Amino acid sequence: MRTATVTAEGDQIRWVELPGREPSRVYMHGLGATSPAYFAEVAVHPLLAGHRSLLIDLLGHGISDRPTGFDYTLESHADALATALDSSGVTGAELIAHSMGGSVAIVLAARHPHLVSRLILVDANLDPIPHAPGSSGSSGIAAYSEQEFLAGGWKEVRDRVGPHWRSTMRLAGREALHRSASHLIRGTVPTMRELLLDLKIPRAYLLPEADGLLPGTDALTQAGVSVIPIPDCGHNIMLDNPQAFVRAIAGAPADHAQP
Repeated sequence: MRTATVTAEGDQIRWVELPGREPSRVYMHGLGATSPAYFAEVAVHPLLAGHRSLLIDLLGHGISDRPTGFDYTLESHADALATALDSSGVTGAELIAHSMGGSVAIVLAARHPHLVSRLILVDANLDPIPHAPGSSGSSGIAAYSEQEFLAGGWKEVRDRVGPHWRSTMRLAGREALHRSASHLIRGTVPTMRELLLDLKIPRAYLLPEADGLLPGTDALTQAGVSVIPIPDCGHNIMLDNPQAFVRAIAGAPADHAQP
């Protein structure tokens, strides 16, 4: 396990690192998740193995610290992650980022372009979304006030989610979970989609084939984003269909040749 101090208060981001060649690959989890649990299988797959790989946990999640004084905006998540990557000597990395992690990855690429050479988004949030009381996702979490969530709303959410997400959600700080969800559905200005369209690096967006056409696909493809439907999967593409997942990543556009 590797660590980096990312706040003035001494809070640390932690990650599991696999040695290998450059460019580094940085795997980023979604809301209430942890990267080793979601990405270990695909990171060592023969089509992806061999690169230096950081299976990193965002602040407030997994094995990283869970400060209650951190605001957990997408920008703050991205800046804390940038501090961790800078401290570990990462530059020009490939980011493979799921759900909320994809939103953070877009912001990271926009704010810290020296850190990112390629962006693979896995069913990531690109736009603000409305509150949805009673749902099990970010919109359901954000439908509570923070006080309501801490007082018992987290138990209601815990009981609505499936066993896999519950097993990693319990590792997240409750303030971190609520604030991250609230800022995720609020989005950024410009929006994550607008930031993605403006990036000049190779970009790909993976989504479940069963979800149908990704809204705004034409604009994304015209801007150079490869939109790749993956069959036989739900939101957790890397867990549901790891073989198709790694084939899509290995075949996605990149500036450098894969040996």
